[in-house]
Amino acid sequence: MAFSKQQLQKFANLIRIEISDEKLEQMNIDSVIEWLNKLQKIDTTGIKPMLNPSEHTLPLREDIVTEQNLRPEILANTPDTTGVSRGYFAVPKVMDE
Repeated sequence: MAFSKQQLQKFANLIRIEISDEKLEQMNIDSVIEWLNKLQKIDTTGIKPMLNPSEHTLPLREDIVTEQNLRPEILANTPDTTGVSRGYFAVPKVMDE
């Protein structure tokens, strides 16, 4: 099924996008339509529709502390040691008062 330039322009107008004539000539909508037709032929009987991917829950793991008190090692990685003695990272100011 080949679409004419006029049909593609009509589709673009319907979905409120601007497409130049050059782009319309380059578009290969036929391959997209063929792919959609292949998807339509897939047998999905017995498969429950998924309305939202967040319906599935991820497996949870135990929240177990494996290494304790790594604060000195973590704070040793900071380029600015201003707050290290107080136990925090010093960062540049991002907002004026």
